[in-house]
Amino acid sequence: LLLVITPKGTALECVKLAIDVGYRHFDGALVYFNEHEVGQAIREKIADGTVRREDIFYCGKLWNTFHPPELVRPALERTLKTLKLDYVDLYIVELPMAFKPGNEFYPKDQNGKYIYHHTDLCATWEALEACKDAGLIKSLGVSNFNRRQLELLLNKPGLKHKPVSNQVECHPYFTQPKLLEYCRQNGIVIVGYCPIGSSRDASWVNVKSPPLLEDKVLVSIGKKYNKSSAQVALRFNVQRGVVVIPKSFSPERIKHNFQIFDFSLTEEEMKAIEALNKNIRFVELLMWSDHPEYPFHDEY
Repeated sequence: LLLVITPKGTALECVKLAIDVGYRHFDGALVYFNEHEVGQAIREKIADGTVRREDIFYCGKLWNTFHPPELVRPALERTLKTLKLDYVDLYIVELPMAFKPGNEFYPKDQNGKYIYHHTDLCATWEALEACKDAGLIKSLGVSNFNRRQLELLLNKPGLKHKPVSNQVECHPYFTQPKLLEYCRQNGIVIVGYCPIGSSRDASWVNVKSPPLLEDKVLVSIGKKYNKSSAQVALRFNVQRGVVVIPKSFSPERIKHNFQIFDFSLTEEEMKAIEALNKNIRFVELLMWSDHPEYPFHDEY
């Protein structure tokens, strides 16, 4: 379950409900400003005997302003302290683009232009490896990395821990066939965000992309199984080995999105959904497209 910025109190209730429903993987971040609620929910469900800590898989994220090696562990420790947990199961570099370090998560100059910082992904990675060796992180991963950026890490001299996952946008309109294949060859799991499309918030979403859940193919396949287009889209990715992190704060949809393990799509249906690929991103992050490490200029 993806836990982006939420109204006060929402994350606490949603995570507790999700654990009761059967969710175990929670995707959070310092910049979502709700890790205190997520941690409280996890601790309450451990205390009442529903789960043990080792049943829960929590992913935290290193934000762009904490890329310099000396800032990596303090950022992670801030997440751990907020969660009140001893370790995170996965910690990922949220974006391959460093921003100016400081108290501002989105630093801008007086003209409103973002202030970037020299990006050295290998140096940042070494600092993360040290955190894993110290037992604060079980596994290391990345997010929004393209092939070239993954290769930078995989080919790094003296690499100790390779990235286990790459969290990227992935859904029937943006199926990522080439990146998926490259990651498969290198034993990297793709974690798909926006697996059922996205909100239509024009401030960060490409609204030129048509609404995924109204797609006729997904709707008609859903009718056959008595499932919704959202459930079909989630099942499609799970069946091709992509981990999905649907975002929802509606109790009904949290339950609904979990009900995808009681049906299978046929090979023909999988091919029909693959054919929906339009190579259109919902999340383009164009406001940072002038960053030297902006990941989406490359084909994949």
